Amino acid sequence: MGTLSNTPQLLEGGLAIDDRGQLAFVNPFDFKDIKRFYLVENFSTQIIRAWHGHIKEAKYVLVVAGSAIAAAVEMNDTEKPNRNNQVHRFILSARKPSILFIPPGYANGFRSLEERTKVVFFSTSSVEESKNDDYRFAFDYWGKEVWQIKNR
Repeated sequence: MGTLSNTPQLLEGGLAIDDRGQLAFVNPFDFKDIKRFYLVENFSTQIIRAWHGHIKEAKYVLVVAGSAIAAAVEMNDTEKPNRNNQVHRFILSARKPSILFIPPGYANGFRSLEERTKVVFFSTSSVEESKNDDYRFAFDYWGKEVWQIKNR
């Protein structure tokens, strides 16, 4: 995977399409430190799953069906992080394969943009390790506009 930064970054993939079908890939991702994964599907596009952070655990986010807004923000404090910290916002889509890296020390969240969106999270911590490294904040702690669809 090479060297990942201390800020969220997108590992870009692609699609290979021929007369047999298509193959989606994100070749820069290598599973080296992954200990578990889980798949999330919201019942509605109005549900916002945020904010959930870790000091030691890193996460990788992959949308395998549909599309979603994903966001990450640095937690400089686990009880009252600075509300002015920069929120990194990404649009992830199964139609443009990529994996979002969320480093340790960041809170993250997502909102599905389409019905039946499926999001896979890969984690560098086991469930047991994660239990003592779990910090949660209201979905609007860093503002509701993070989750708004921007008209253009």
